[in-house]
Amino acid sequence: MADTHAESVAYVRDGFLPERPAPARETGVVGWLRQNLFSSVPYTILTLATLWVIWQLGAAILPWLWGGVWHVDSIRACREVLEGAAGGCFAVLTERWAQLLFGFSYPSGEYWRLGVAFVLLGVCLAPVLFPDLPRRLLIATLIYPFVAYWLIWGGTPLAAVSGLAGLAGGAAAFRTVASRGALLGGIAGLAALLAIWWIGGELAAAAPGFLALPPVASRNIGGFALNMILGTVCVSLSLPFGILLALGRQSRLPIIKIACIAFIEFIRGVPLITLLFVANVVLAYFLPPGTTFDLILRVVIMITMFASAYIAEVIRGGLAALPRGQYEAADALGLDYWQAVRLVILPQALKISIPGIVNVAVGLFKDTTLVSIISMFDVVGMIRGPILASTEWNGVYWELYGFAALLFFVTCYGISQYSQWLERRLATDTR
Repeated sequence: MADTHAESVAYVRDGFLPERPAPARETGVVGWLRQNLFSSVPYTILTLATLWVIWQLGAAILPWLWGGVWHVDSIRACREVLEGAAGGCFAVLTERWAQLLFGFSYPSGEYWRLGVAFVLLGVCLAPVLFPDLPRRLLIATLIYPFVAYWLIWGGTPLAAVSGLAGLAGGAAAFRTVASRGALLGGIAGLAALLAIWWIGGELAAAAPGFLALPPVASRNIGGFALNMILGTVCVSLSLPFGILLALGRQSRLPIIKIACIAFIEFIRGVPLITLLFVANVVLAYFLPPGTTFDLILRVVIMITMFASAYIAEVIRGGLAALPRGQYEAADALGLDYWQAVRLVILPQALKISIPGIVNVAVGLFKDTTLVSIISMFDVVGMIRGPILASTEWNGVYWELYGFAALLFFVTCYGISQYSQWLERRLATDTR
């Protein structure tokens, strides 16, 4: 009986079996290929078809790249060197790289100013783009626009200093009067900014040229530098204006709400090229006779208006995505409207809106090439105008437009990758 009872007791394991290695075809390169490229018959067919297309493109493009000519002075010399062989005429890039980057009228001895301005742009944007950096570095970000203006357009630095003083005075006036109302504080701050800036400009015009750089007219700025200037300035300005328009569209004040809706719907219903023609031609008719209004400034205003309307709709979507409880929680904490917007609502809405904002920014940067239609020589305008119009390089297309495409791709891809990194860091898929 004892033996029978012992045989009926279940066996309980008191340890683990030793781990066995995974099958070789499920790990390493072979495993990755099976999971991602050859996991099923349709995927296998699609992979093979894609490899065939890549092979055909590589067989056509790589000899054209490797067999290219880099050091001749005309397209005729390129064709003589190639003698019918496959190869690109990349000598146009080595011959005209300065015009593609800086335009054909910017003084060649002053290229360093544009280079320094764009290097400082990356340095001074870092405190804004990377939250882990010390916040005191934002002072450099605030100073940069005035330094960049002095470097790019030249003249005495007193004009830039007056603009910086106006900004500081406007901020001080706003803080002083804001206790009586945000609107009154904003008016006081704007008035102080304009007054100090005007006085500083008059003093700069009468002051001696201490540390003055040779002045450069806006019409002499071109090439990819013009695209970078327009893209950076317009994106930087359109974001705060877009936020204000989005808040105004949700305002309870009928006048503000109707004005914001009318502006957004009108701008979104008009093509950007129409606004650029307005900036170039029509806007001059509304100015007093003899008034000079810089063309780049006019274009910046129109592109900023255009981008602000689209960013406003993106941010409005972020505001609508917030639960009503967030607004009620801000009210329960005793926060006023602007405190609730600044501390509770906007941080969450902007976090949700990052993909849409980046999409507008990338599209806006690419749309800066439309200024070539109104006779502004950006990188596309340089290609369509002075370079292809010259007898030396008339007939070179793929090399020039490929170079322009590479410049835009590198810039836009960098913006896209940064936005994806920021989304992962902020965990935008979670509340």
